[in-house]
Amino acid sequence: MKTVATLLSSLLLATVAQANEPAAAAAKPDLGKGGAISTQVCAACHTADGSRGAPANPIIAGQHAEYLAKQLVEFKTNKRKSPVMNGMAAPLSEEDIRNVAAFYASKTAKPGFAKSKDTVALGEKIYRGGIADRNVPACAGCHGPNGSGIPAQYPRIGGQHGDYVEAQMVAFRSGARANGPMMTSIAAKMNDKEIKAVSDYIAGLR
Repeated sequence: MKTVATLLSSLLLATVAQANEPAAAAAKPDLGKGGAISTQVCAACHTADGSRGAPANPIIAGQHAEYLAKQLVEFKTNKRKSPVMNGMAAPLSEEDIRNVAAFYASKTAKPGFAKSKDTVALGEKIYRGGIADRNVPACAGCHGPNGSGIPAQYPRIGGQHGDYVEAQMVAFRSGARANGPMMTSIAAKMNDKEIKAVSDYIAGLR
C-alpha cells in the first residue's frame, strides 16, 4: 500500500509540473516578438533600439523591464496620461507588454552629455545632496549614484534626455503626471532653475 501511495503521489506531482510548464514558458519574454513590436509600433518615436531619439521622447534602451512594463500598463489603463502613448499601449496584450519591455531592457543605451556648464554644480548638488532647507531628498537615494535606478519602482535615468527629464519633473509638479506620488511631492518643492539644472546634470550622468 505504501508503494502504491508513493507511486500515486509521484504521478500527481508529475501531472502538476506538466500543467505548469506552459504557464512557465508563456511567462518567459520573447525578445524576437518584442523586437517585432518595436519595429511596428515603437520605433518611429523611440528608434529601433530605444536609444537617443528625439529629446522629447525618453531613451528606453537599457531601462528596467519591470519599470517599462509598469508604465505601459499604466498608459493602457489611463493611469498615466499621454495622448500618444495611451493609444499606442491600448491594443497591447499582457504578453506584448512583457515582450517589448524585455526587448528594450536588453539593449544598451549610449552615453549622454550635459548641455550647460553653468548649472552642472547646482545639478550635481541637488542630485547627490538634495535641498535640505525644503526637505528635497537626494535623487541618488532612489536612482543610485550613477542613475541606474531600482527595477519597477525607480527608473534608470543616467544619460536620459535632459529635456525629457525636465518635462516629466514639471508634469509631476503641476499634477499633469500623477502616477508617481513621491515625485509629485519632490517636484512641488523645486523651482524651474533647480529642475532644469538637475535634469541637465542627469543627462550627462554615467
